[in-house]
Amino acid sequence: MRSSRRSGRRGIDVTDQRDAALELAIAALGFIASDRDELSRFLALTGIDHASIRTAAEEPGFLAGVLAYIAGNEQTLLAFAAHAGVAPEEIERARTVLTGADWERDMP
Repeated sequence: MRSSRRSGRRGIDVTDQRDAALELAIAALGFIASDRDELSRFLALTGIDHASIRTAAEEPGFLAGVLAYIAGNEQTLLAFAAHAGVAPEEIERARTVLTGADWERDMP
């Protein structure tokens, strides 16, 4: 059964927000995998080998880590944001959603 919990002042559906974040993270993984040099760098930094990516992707936190990797290099961040058609700050928002944190900040 699909949850329809609402979060924050704006009434954003938490399930929809998480689904969108997962979709963006999966697109980010595909983006990394589509570039041999980027994939080599990702694998080297994470310590994951080619054969283990599918298994690792099922682990909690892996997709948030993919977005953290994307956000950790400005050139990669800007290239992926353009590729995905999103603003660069959306990558960090999606990562935050996937970690379970509340990304809405309180305004004074």
